[in-house]
Amino acid sequence: MQSTVHAEGIGVGPTIIKFAIILAILFPVAPRVTEAQPAGRPALVGVLYPGRQPLGPLEAFRQELRELGYVEGQNLAIEWRFADGTNERLPHLASELARLKVDVIFAINTQAAKAAKNASGTIPIVIARVAYPVRSGLVASLGRPGGNITGLSSITEELSAKRLQLLNEALPKVARVAVIWNAANPGAAIVVSEMKSAGPKFGLHLQMLPIRSGSDLPAAFEAATTGRVDVVFLLDDVLITSHKEQVLHWAAKARLPLISLYRELVEGGALMAYGPSVPEMYRRAAYFVDKILKGTHPGDLPVEQPTKFELVINLRTAKALGLTIPPSVLLRATEVMD
Repeated sequence: MQSTVHAEGIGVGPTIIKFAIILAILFPVAPRVTEAQPAGRPALVGVLYPGRQPLGPLEAFRQELRELGYVEGQNLAIEWRFADGTNERLPHLASELARLKVDVIFAINTQAAKAAKNASGTIPIVIARVAYPVRSGLVASLGRPGGNITGLSSITEELSAKRLQLLNEALPKVARVAVIWNAANPGAAIVVSEMKSAGPKFGLHLQMLPIRSGSDLPAAFEAATTGRVDVVFLLDDVLITSHKEQVLHWAAKARLPLISLYRELVEGGALMAYGPSVPEMYRRAAYFVDKILKGTHPGDLPVEQPTKFELVINLRTAKALGLTIPPSVLLRATEVMD
């Protein structure tokens, strides 16, 4: 009598075994892809944003997720948390996202990234608009971030000097520059330090005017006016952009050109901005979120530095202030608003 192999109480004859072996050889089983979220549940992404609604450039993040195959209400849910320009709210909002056990937190700016890191050491965190993630203590290195954080830096080492060089080329007669910045932003503090070092190379005297809240802006404006500065350089983080109407109104009244990091203020009437494309950063952040949701550990994804920069010039503002931007600078501009 032929013997029969029993598996979990079911008799399996030798003919069936041979057939199974042939199938295994002809059709090998594909390796299983590890998923970050349980099967059948939509991916849950938390967004921690220091500013206010509406989404504005953040819409690029949603659009790129759609391009990658994520559909809100089907295989994706997004928990939005807005700090409304008040960085003190970020730790509480980050803790809310951690309690929801989101699959990934997308944290925008240094303070939001720090709040997310303090809220959870295990939930993957994708960062953007963080000036110096290594110096800020968020990651071990750009190439090997380790831990639970990866994403995008908003600055390269030579960017502060490059901005002052462009200012010098665009307005060669400028000598005194007021720098208004958020003293509570650790990334901005590093940028200011670099600008101090670079200023003398271009014959620029920098008047540093730190603020900590919107109520500090009038005093900063008065100091810039009495200091007889030629230009105001804004390190426009969320605190500055949350009061952009106030800033732009004062600059127009004082007839002072504003230089900023991002195009948002230039669209409102500032003279010039040079920095990475914010929508491009948000689109690229979706790539990191996708990789993590598909099982890649954030510590294995190198932090990326910006590769696409925008030089945006508002020629209407230049004409209103009686300024002439050299053609050599205009030709290098990504966009000239006229």
